[in-house]
Amino acid sequence: MKETFEAIIEKIDQGDIEQALNDAEDLLKEGDDDTKRHVAELYFELGLVDKAKVIIEELMFRYPDHGELFAFAAECYIDLGEEDEAIEMLTEIAEDDPAYLQAQLLLADLYQSQGLEEVAEQKLQTAEKKAPDEPIIQYSLGEFYLSRGDYNKSVSYYKKVNHQKDASLPKELKPELRLAEAYSATGQFEEALDYYEQGLQKDEEPQGLFGYGYTAMQVEDYDLAIKQFHRLKEVDPSFTTVYPYLSRALRMKGMSEEALEVVKEGMNHDEFNEELYLEAGRIALAQGKAAEGEEHLRKVIALNPSNLEAVRELLFFLQEDEQHEEIEELIDFLEDYGEVDPLFSWYKAKAKYEQDEFDEAVALYDEISAHFEEDLQFVEEMAAICMEAGRIEEAKAKYRWVLKNDTDRHDIEEQLMRMEME
Repeated sequence: MKETFEAIIEKIDQGDIEQALNDAEDLLKEGDDDTKRHVAELYFELGLVDKAKVIIEELMFRYPDHGELFAFAAECYIDLGEEDEAIEMLTEIAEDDPAYLQAQLLLADLYQSQGLEEVAEQKLQTAEKKAPDEPIIQYSLGEFYLSRGDYNKSVSYYKKVNHQKDASLPKELKPELRLAEAYSATGQFEEALDYYEQGLQKDEEPQGLFGYGYTAMQVEDYDLAIKQFHRLKEVDPSFTTVYPYLSRALRMKGMSEEALEVVKEGMNHDEFNEELYLEAGRIALAQGKAAEGEEHLRKVIALNPSNLEAVRELLFFLQEDEQHEEIEELIDFLEDYGEVDPLFSWYKAKAKYEQDEFDEAVALYDEISAHFEEDLQFVEEMAAICMEAGRIEEAKAKYRWVLKNDTDRHDIEEQLMRMEME
């Protein structure tokens, strides 16, 4: 039977799936229970979870004390979206059963996916108490705390796993890369870079390459970032997140033409990636191509009106270009989409003022003044508005505040002296 099952696996490896499945059906009719278990595992791996479930439920009936069958059944239920049934299966596994630890890990995943973080943590801690030196449990605790943003706790568990170098740890689990991710998230970039280098020597995982490049950018090592991002493109060209970051790294090295080529390449893979259009807009504006830059920024906002980076950069450009009506039209468009921000009102107030709509400008400045009462530029503008509106004492108070917070503003000092003399 074993040879027959191995022959089925060989046919699958050769791509003859249909014949392999036919042979598996024949094997089920004449095979023993151990063979049936192997066929169920095969079905599960091939995504035929319903078929695997039928076999395992039959075996569970025959062997009610075999916890590994209950754990396998739970995995089938999870894949089929039957989470309550999975929890019921897992809670039936006795504490002295060899599958008990696996059950706790599966329960933790289930409860965390349901938002029951405390219950999930309890299951993991229960497993840890029973097997404190088990690497897979320590790794699972590291994953749990990393997902919650509790990076210091995650580091302690990943370090335990990494120090053990346990050969039984599945190859897909990479403690070095997880340590790198946790260290990077806490701003410990040098430590993160060391672990990224270690982890990627074993496996050039796309997410790891991206994290390595991103962390390198945080310490302004743009050459290293560019190297990792280029390697990621080679490993997985469809990893579209990398293109805007590679473009930014190239821009920081003064390589704007190369950055633009990267953006175009990224657009070929993902024409709706707003970050790519944002990058294209920045490059065009830096090259003095105003119309092209504006077009790209507007494309970002059309794709996602909530992209505040694009909105702010376009508003700044329109203001510098004295396109005051366009500023108002853009803000009206954003407000129609429910995007409201005091900064937008500030831009609109300045646009109103430049178009001699003084009363409307004053009303907007008054409306948002509480949001920017500690912004030097805003308070100075507000002082000028108050002065023009005849609110002299208010203007004086604001000019005094500006001078107090920027003592080098001799022009403000002179303005106050003139006002006091009048």
